[in-house]
This record gives sequence, structure tokens and C-alpha cells, in this order.
Amino acid sequence: MKLPWKSGSDAAEEVPSTSTDTAADAAAEAATPRSGATTPGKGRPTPKRRDAQSRRQGPVAPPPTTRAEARARRKAEKVTLSKEERKELKNQRAAQRADQREKMMSGDEKYMIARDRGPVRAYTRDLVDSRRNIAGLFMPFAIVLIVAMMMPNFAVYINFLLLIFVVLVLIDSVILGRMVNSRVRERYPDSTDGGFRLGLYAFTRAMQLRMMRAPRPRVSLGDKV
Repeated sequence: MKLPWKSGSDAAEEVPSTSTDTAADAAAEAATPRSGATTPGKGRPTPKRRDAQSRRQGPVAPPPTTRAEARARRKAEKVTLSKEERKELKNQRAAQRADQREKMMSGDEKYMIARDRGPVRAYTRDLVDSRRNIAGLFMPFAIVLIVAMMMPNFAVYINFLLLIFVVLVLIDSVILGRMVNSRVRERYPDSTDGGFRLGLYAFTRAMQLRMMRAPRPRVSLGDKV
């Protein structure tokens, strides 16, 4: 603005001076740090260190498909993890395996092997667990046999008892296999699971001690199935 008492040259000199001062003030205001009360927030919580590291590492790798691949991953983890982290990871895996085994023992088919899955196999296990099987005496008889073999004077009698026991086991196993196949055909007529394969499955379970059977028996001895 030109004042009456200033000449034209003086007014022209004031204009650039005013604009220069305004630009300097703006730059100083931008450089001045603001207080904590006026600092704008990020709009999101600060990520944890573990989450940040996982994002830097990229997507999670798929689970190993072979034992060799699993061993290679464990070796790689031993190199990259600290002693405390390896111990924590080992405890987590042990707890996970124990949880999976308990679920398998309780009858959760998600955690069973393919051999034990399906209603036919569950029904077969119930049939085996509800009866007394001579094959289930195999392990106790084997222990008695080992002890008796230390007495040479009874070798003839031991061989005779062993032969009788084997014959009884074979007869009882044939009866068990025929019974299981007959009952399965009655309850599941459309099932293709049967014959020698199903009979062998029943015999394998019958040979195990009741407390060692997996999955855990759901029925008691003598129950109707």
C-alpha cells in the first residue's frame, strides 16, 4: 500500500520485505516442535516386536509334508532362535502333542490315523472291547513263558502249554473275525469295509491289553453293542 508521505520507490522496496518475513515466519512455525497435547496420533496401536518380526519374515510357511523336511526346519530354527526361545518352542510342541493324543484317545476322529476312522471301525472296536478275548492274554502269557524258560526241567511242559495257547488264540480269533464281519454287515450293509482286513483289525486290537488300547475303550466288558 502506497502511503502519501512515501515515494514510489520506497513502497516498492517494502513489498518484497513483507513477503520474505511472512515466508520466514511460516518456516519457523513448521520447524518448531509441538507439545505432546497437540501432536496428532498415528491412529493405530504400536505393533508388538513379535508381530513386526513376523511381518518382516513374510507369509507363514506351510506345514512340512515329510519327516526330512520337518528335521530340516528344526535345524534351521535351532540356528535362528535363542536358547530360551527353543525351550519355549519345545514345551509348546510337547503340550500340543499331548493335547492331540488325549483327543485321539477320547475318540476324536480328526486326530486318529486313517486306519481307525469311520463308524465301521468304531463299531468294531466296541465289539472287541465288550468281550473277553484269549488273544488279550498273549502279553501276560509271554512274560510267564520267559520266566519259565529259565527252568530247563519244565521245558517239555512249557512247549506243550505254548502249543495249546497258540491253538486257542487262533480259534478265538477266527470266532472274533466272523462275529465282527457278521455284525458289521447287519448294521452297515452298504459298507465295503469287511472280510479279512476287518478281521485282522479286530484281532490286532484284541491282542493289546485293555489299558493300552488306542483309542480308549468306550464300553465295558459284557456290555451289549
